[in-house]
Amino acid sequence: MSDFSEYIVYVDESGDHGLASIDPYYPVFVLAFCIFRKADLSSTIAPALTDFKFRHFGHDMVVLHERDIRKDTGDFLFLKTRAKKEAFLSELTDLVAQAPFALISTVIKKDSLKARYAHPDNPYHIALGFGLERVYRFLQNQEAVQHLTHVVVERRGKKEDDELELEFRRVCDGSNMGAYQLPFQIVFSHKQSNSCGLQLADLIARPIGLATLHPQQPNRAFDILKGKFDRSSTGKIEGWGLKVFP
Repeated sequence: MSDFSEYIVYVDESGDHGLASIDPYYPVFVLAFCIFRKADLSSTIAPALTDFKFRHFGHDMVVLHERDIRKDTGDFLFLKTRAKKEAFLSELTDLVAQAPFALISTVIKKDSLKARYAHPDNPYHIALGFGLERVYRFLQNQEAVQHLTHVVVERRGKKEDDELELEFRRVCDGSNMGAYQLPFQIVFSHKQSNSCGLQLADLIARPIGLATLHPQQPNRAFDILKGKFDRSSTGKIEGWGLKVFP
């Protein structure tokens, strides 16, 4: 029997975690934790993403970036044609909708955080703690906490990565809501690694932030994600699959 969990978690962010200067149009920091069963990722999701890339690019070396897709830059210059962009986004949205994975996300309202606390903690660290607690609860419910689960995050820089790893270990060593020892190990990956899981996580974080800021605005991407969020036994998302703080 393997020492490793049958699940793997990919994490990506949206927004700037700094508090010195807050963007008035996007004053949130979002972390999205996408929880995949490894068998689903290798047998269903990864092949579907590869086929999608072959159809649209002719090869599978393109790394999907939400920002580049939104702004039609780099490999996505061809999306400046409205019909092509609509077809591309529609197919990509369907791919995400059909992919079997569970979603947990933390949204930090930076302006509220700064207003409430004289010395607020790093929004990334706050979001990480809330997220890891909920990932652990999800895996508990799947009876999947007996083995080591890897949590894959994007590299940002040596200083930031060292600080993040320290905070990750602190949370896993018991600085969490239940004072549990969390059986997680952090893995740092470059954005250009062409990881299927990281690319899907990259597509997901911003729609969650926009839905939090503008809940009345149409948001097709978020509507699809609603079915992925972890829920309580009564079907509640807030506080379970989605934690907004403060």
